[in-house]
Amino acid sequence: MAGDCAIDTEKYALLEDFNVDVEVEKEEFQSFSLCFWVYLLDSTTYPSTIIRQVHSGMSVSAPFLVLDENKKMMLLPLTLLHKEAPDPVNTSSWTEVPNVSTKVQFPLQKWVHVGCEVSRNNMRLHICGEIVGEQVLTSLKSNVTASDCTRKISLFSVGGDGYSVQGFIHCAEALPSSVPVNYHYTKDPPLWLSVDKSSSSGIELDEDGVWNIVGGKASCRESFSLDVVLSNAIGQPVHKDVKVAASLLYADSGTPVEKMMDSEAPLLVSYEGVEFSAEDKLCSLLNGCASFNFKITQLSSKRDKRLFCIKFEIPNKGSYPFFETVTNQIRCISRGRDSVTPERSNQINHLLNGVPEVASSNGTSDILHPSAKRIRLDEERISEREFENGNGTSMEWSHQNQEEEEDEEEENSSTDTEKTEIRDSTFKRYTISDSAIFRYCLGNLTERSLLLKEITNNASDEEISEFADQVSLYSGCSHHGYQIKMARKLIAEGTNAWILISRNYQRVHWDNVVIEIEEHFMRISKCSSRSLTHQDFELLRRICGCYEYITQENFEKMWCWLFPVASAISRGLINGMWRSSSPKWIEGFVTKEEAEHSLQGQEPGTFILRFPTSRIWPHPDSGSLVVTYVGHDFLIHHRLLTIDHMCDSSERYTDAKPLQDMILAEPELSRLGRIIRSI
Repeated sequence: MAGDCAIDTEKYALLEDFNVDVEVEKEEFQSFSLCFWVYLLDSTTYPSTIIRQVHSGMSVSAPFLVLDENKKMMLLPLTLLHKEAPDPVNTSSWTEVPNVSTKVQFPLQKWVHVGCEVSRNNMRLHICGEIVGEQVLTSLKSNVTASDCTRKISLFSVGGDGYSVQGFIHCAEALPSSVPVNYHYTKDPPLWLSVDKSSSSGIELDEDGVWNIVGGKASCRESFSLDVVLSNAIGQPVHKDVKVAASLLYADSGTPVEKMMDSEAPLLVSYEGVEFSAEDKLCSLLNGCASFNFKITQLSSKRDKRLFCIKFEIPNKGSYPFFETVTNQIRCISRGRDSVTPERSNQINHLLNGVPEVASSNGTSDILHPSAKRIRLDEERISEREFENGNGTSMEWSHQNQEEEEDEEEENSSTDTEKTEIRDSTFKRYTISDSAIFRYCLGNLTERSLLLKEITNNASDEEISEFADQVSLYSGCSHHGYQIKMARKLIAEGTNAWILISRNYQRVHWDNVVIEIEEHFMRISKCSSRSLTHQDFELLRRICGCYEYITQENFEKMWCWLFPVASAISRGLINGMWRSSSPKWIEGFVTKEEAEHSLQGQEPGTFILRFPTSRIWPHPDSGSLVVTYVGHDFLIHHRLLTIDHMCDSSERYTDAKPLQDMILAEPELSRLGRIIRSI
């Protein structure tokens, strides 16, 4: 979604400054809608008034929109139009008069669209484009004479009186009945900053909801990554030319952690391999997302007996709470040499796997699993020479023994058999140490890629399989083993695919690539009956980050997502669902935002299956299926499907139920939803 370069803060006002006049005697406003976006702060007293009403015939104002004692929003009749209007003084009359109320608590600390549709005979309450209630009313006949001026009613908010909730308002206006409420809902949604917890890396979620991060001395602290997203209130990313600042705070007091004398800054951010103090290095938004690679220095929660958090904000934008966001509480721990062995976790053989998710303030969920680490889509490809300096990885993986390569170039007469013997002897000399297992379990995704590069180039298939089993054992996550075992095939086929596609050109036009990509996908997925759609290719283009031309770096990003997906589709139960056209259980490649948008307003139990776009190899969940569904709380949740134990191949578990039957047997899931894409 395109946007202006700067954020217009003039569109955001304090709720207490809200004031709209409606001339209800005008023909076009005898039926009208008051529409606005509201961001409510927590209030200490309930019931609380959000908007009041008054006209020239009233000596005191009456409530129009309130939060009742249960924090439910309630729309009351209009004093100038309805006989059932409430008593301005008696607050108990609010619940006695006919009203329209939400069924659940109104969310605080979140942008919500409200539409109050009022006519002489009824009123409706709209929340985020959906009607949540309607009430028939009795019209109050006007005694206005020809000499009277046009009567109008003022709708306003009052702050600081002890009975009014505090907050912010955006784009408030009274619309005639000819303009639908949904038009205002989608016209100009407000913006807000949030942490994309699903793309985090190097973070472990504890049972108490606290993030565990390794920190301390430079020799043992580890980096971790977070993405911060600027989006509008309906979940669309917003392109703005702004920067985001990060700072480390004490979680209990919210005060900044100060730099100790003659020591490093408490929070470091890495940019192109160079570390800066987070206070000195702001991160620019790219396509609505700012990616941070952090390290916490010289701090220990055990020593200080305090928890921390990271605050993100858009500087120079005033005191707007929606332009800043904070992480979960952080527990900073130090791992010594004797404490690097991860504990084996208990595996859950339930179809919906992982820690039960808590719905976030925007209706989505936090997908953070203690044994899983996340990756960003903008991992940079780095050459083999840079790998030797420990700066990154490339999909072009060559032998580490340079002298052997030079010998092979000189002896062109060597036969294929001799080369095979040399390779086998190399494998026999190479051993995978216990430290490699621990490094993989504790490393971030870039470090795992580098380690897999070394192992795959030097170890035999049997040794790689044993390494995968050991990592799965000590991490308590069998998904790691599956990613390790596919490494050699992923790299080899990806390298061959790029050679065929590029024909030694550094970049290739996208239109010349799609046919080759589709052929490789259909072959790996073992499904020639279903082609990729235009929407599928557009998502692949977004993942690889290219436009008109694709480079090898772009291709590698896409391949590390596409290959695990194709491999998953080739296996057992998923293959049948992918082939199915009626119903279409998996509607191609779908983003999290598209799934959430399609499920807005759907009944509980409606779900959509998708392959998460943020899970790129060697992420343990790459190629996995995620179910996005509407919970019984009417919020949207995301859960990972654990099915690898029952669909390792198309030949095993022939007696297993169809996957769709197992999904529908889950109590949270009852009806397959459809993808709605904006044109």
